[in-house]
Amino acid sequence: MQSSPIQHSSVLLELDKGEKHTLDMASKFQADWVIIDEKIGRNMAEYLGLHVTGTLGILLKAKQQSLIPSFVDSVKAMQNQGIYFHEALIQKLAQTVAK
Repeated sequence: MQSSPIQHSSVLLELDKGEKHTLDMASKFQADWVIIDEKIGRNMAEYLGLHVTGTLGILLKAKQQSLIPSFVDSVKAMQNQGIYFHEALIQKLAQTVAK
């Protein structure tokens, strides 16, 4: 599906193609939520009035709903594929799941 670029400040120049497309589609389809991990993309989404979650938020929700057996194992599997997450955030969320 083609997106039409949203028109907001020069911050858009800092976003990567995927983030721009996500925000374009959210605008086009009047979405309430987007999934974005990068800080600048999250900030722009919030500026546009969208609710934001990230990959870790999705994994946390999946664990809470028993859709995956282990939050930490799922995160580690993603890290083994080269995806980076802040270790402190992983630990904080892992504690939430353990409660």
